[in-house]
Amino acid sequence: MTRILIIEDDRDINDILNSLLTNAGYTTMRAFNGAEARPLMQQDPDLILMDLMLPDTTGEELLTELQDRNRNRNKKTIPVIAVSARSTVEDKVDLLKLGCVDYVTKPFDNNELLARIEVALKFKNGSAGKEQQTVTLGNLTMDDAAHTISVDNTPARLTPTEYAIIKVLLVNRDRVISKTELIEEANKITPDLVEESLKVHMSNLRRKLKSAGSNVEIEAVWGIGFRLTVTG
Repeated sequence: MTRILIIEDDRDINDILNSLLTNAGYTTMRAFNGAEARPLMQQDPDLILMDLMLPDTTGEELLTELQDRNRNRNKKTIPVIAVSARSTVEDKVDLLKLGCVDYVTKPFDNNELLARIEVALKFKNGSAGKEQQTVTLGNLTMDDAAHTISVDNTPARLTPTEYAIIKVLLVNRDRVISKTELIEEANKITPDLVEESLKVHMSNLRRKLKSAGSNVEIEAVWGIGFRLTVTG
């Protein structure tokens, strides 16, 4: 059964999240501070809902620890959705850089939160997306059935939004796609991409592809949009 770790110091909100998730059929793990959260994070939950302002630490510190742990132990990434009253674009951009897959602002709508959880879990389990297809460009391959992007047959670790961006670009690999169309098409896959955060997602995606050794680059065509090019 799918296990979701709730990290929230406000007991009333923790209780609300717990009831919402258990009624939706999930198994919950609960923490009210960083000290309680750390050992539960070690148990590899399927997803984490994380408040950013905790009494003994911050969500950003826990995210950094989680990313370091995944990298050092070659662990599969646990999707993290931030649930916070902080709602500025800068806050969201910073969290995306730290590896959050989504951001929900308090007060949250129950149905929206459940939908975002479902999207994040589908991406983690490789079952999102109705199109069953494989697209290859250079040494980059998209397996939409498995919801993966691979470089020389080695899967790249992408967030749902990064996957959505590269999928749209690969599907439209024979043309330049405008920023507006890219955002609209990517949001059909995961409802997280906004114009203000596109630059950050693009930067992270380019960095990950380059680090993985891909010979495919995302080219910005001034005044028009983006396209993929194969180098070398």
